[in-house]
Amino acid sequence: MQTTQNSFEQFKLNRQLLNAIEEAGYTEPTPIQEQAIPVALAGQDILGIAQTGTGKTAAYTLPLLMRIKFAQGQHPRALIMAPTRELAMQISEAITQLSKYTDIRTVVLYGGVGPKTQIEALRKGVDIIVATPGRFMDLYFQEEIVVKHLNAMVLDEADKMMDMGFMPQIRKLLEIIPRKRQNMLFSATFSGKVENLSHEFLEFPTRIEVTPQATAAEMVTQSLYEVSNFRTKINLLSYLLEDKENLTRVLVFTRSREVAGLVHQNLLNNRVVPEAELRVIHANKGQNTRINAMEAFREGNIRVMVATDVVARGIDITEVSHVINFDVPLIYEDYVHRIGRTGRANTVGNAITFMTIADEYHIRKIEAMIRTEIPRAEFPEEVNEAETPFQERQDMLREIDNQRRKEDPTFKGAFHEKKHSYPPAKKTSGNTGKGRRGATGRSKRR
Repeated sequence: MQTTQNSFEQFKLNRQLLNAIEEAGYTEPTPIQEQAIPVALAGQDILGIAQTGTGKTAAYTLPLLMRIKFAQGQHPRALIMAPTRELAMQISEAITQLSKYTDIRTVVLYGGVGPKTQIEALRKGVDIIVATPGRFMDLYFQEEIVVKHLNAMVLDEADKMMDMGFMPQIRKLLEIIPRKRQNMLFSATFSGKVENLSHEFLEFPTRIEVTPQATAAEMVTQSLYEVSNFRTKINLLSYLLEDKENLTRVLVFTRSREVAGLVHQNLLNNRVVPEAELRVIHANKGQNTRINAMEAFREGNIRVMVATDVVARGIDITEVSHVINFDVPLIYEDYVHRIGRTGRANTVGNAITFMTIADEYHIRKIEAMIRTEIPRAEFPEEVNEAETPFQERQDMLREIDNQRRKEDPTFKGAFHEKKHSYPPAKKTSGNTGKGRRGATGRSKRR
């Protein structure tokens, strides 16, 4: 007789859910599932601190499906809020997979597309809504959503919601939905903003923390290259991507859509990656373009995806071999989320970060947050270190002054001192040749 210990049988889920779990290939619960599911099934509020890739979607989805059991009425009984359309779509897909042997109806709501199809789906009747805050509130004020039957609500990736400025919508939402309900809040980090939200949102919650707060994924090997400027970053990225045998599926993260576009164009110009195997996605790309690109990347038809942090969270692609941080993130928790795109589902992953002199301040903050030093990698002799343009160097030095001023408000500025610390840019253009680091302004490791 099969033991129920350390299997989904132990939760006494109904047979429809257990059959769907088995078909989905889940053999045993993850730590967050093992701890959260019994508490959620008991109807208690939950504060879950768990990184993406730990199985938290099923940790709250399975209890919701047990609570709802079957389709009933026209209006939603459970609401799941997510910060991005990509995460909302992924949660909806997970619910569809786990509820396949039930008649429970799920509708996903997000912006970037016209609301007509979503409104039609709502009017057919819905049991669970998965939504981004903006689109949900829009349709509520259009009187397309009735909230009086809601008895369960989940906020997923709450820290990202705070970073993206969704707090006003969340507060409006809490004013209009029934007070008597079960609440679950999940976040990868427990910042002050998330703590304040938890006090507003949760009643006597059970706190579940399956990994130390803001730690990097255990299955990910991290490394860092010290680079002098944008052009050298492009040269190093192109060099790394030549290793097609090991870098089989790569996510390249940038801070802005402008930089993402430049990286994409430079890779095309350098002919390192064939156009058919390269995509770029960011907030300005159309919804269908982003969905199609992610599907092609998930299926292995695209080898390199250049992206902003719009896809740093919640996208479950199990075979990303490498994450490359072309830019160091300024929201430090995003470092954890970025590198969490690799090393998923018990596979080994790799995270590579490029650091300029202006990034050292942010790297120190990230290392303090993850409580470990990111190992420095030897800069490849084969890579040309480009001359740093005068304006780019001046911008970096000013940024360093701003960082010092942030730490010490009495700091008056050391801009001239820094100008002498780094050799002035040569007036000739072009690369300096292989391995010539002294003239680029990149500090050598000692």
